[in-house]
Amino acid sequence: MTTPPRIALIHALKHSIAPIEAAFATAWPEARLMNLLDDSLSADLARDGALNDTMTERFLALGDYAAATGADSILFTCSAFGPCIEAVARAHAPMPVLKPNEAMIERAVTMGKKIGLLSTFPPTLASMPPEFPASVQVVPKLADGALAALDRGDRATHDRLIVEASKDLRDCDVIALAQFSIAATAPLVAEATGRPVVTTPDSAVNKLMRLLKAKA
Repeated sequence: MTTPPRIALIHALKHSIAPIEAAFATAWPEARLMNLLDDSLSADLARDGALNDTMTERFLALGDYAAATGADSILFTCSAFGPCIEAVARAHAPMPVLKPNEAMIERAVTMGKKIGLLSTFPPTLASMPPEFPASVQVVPKLADGALAALDRGDRATHDRLIVEASKDLRDCDVIALAQFSIAATAPLVAEATGRPVVTTPDSAVNKLMRLLKAKA
């Protein structure tokens, strides 16, 4: 592949865009990125409380649009929509279509049996633990109020609430930060807990590099 691959990034939260762009800038600056944002997805999921067929159809439409623009791969950045993303992956096989957390989960399970899962979005803590293998113990923890603080533009309160919540995970082997929007707090969480911390953007970029360079 002479031209760098084009990667469609599909977001349900506007806060996810900067962290994944930063991860690509560090690890794979040559990749050509395209951002698709529909922030009504997360609002509607929070309202409905569960994924439904309508939501899956919306994801399939986003996947079709991304593929039609010539994308070589699709990365979804919101972690509460696993089954919808799996439907897109089936529709576009063998194109790599990644859930935001799958690469991080693969990495975390190599680092310990007891994995702390820290999130600011309650639906993520419902949808994500089943994605881990049964051989590990997942300890979910919500940083309550942090996402609302970020929505207000108060990053200091957002970060402080995440650090406070993370202290309950100090007896875990590794702490996984469940969302792209909280990846930047990794150094703070590591300092507060003394545990290794894995993030979704860095893990996802590394996996895409492996997959697409293997295809090239």
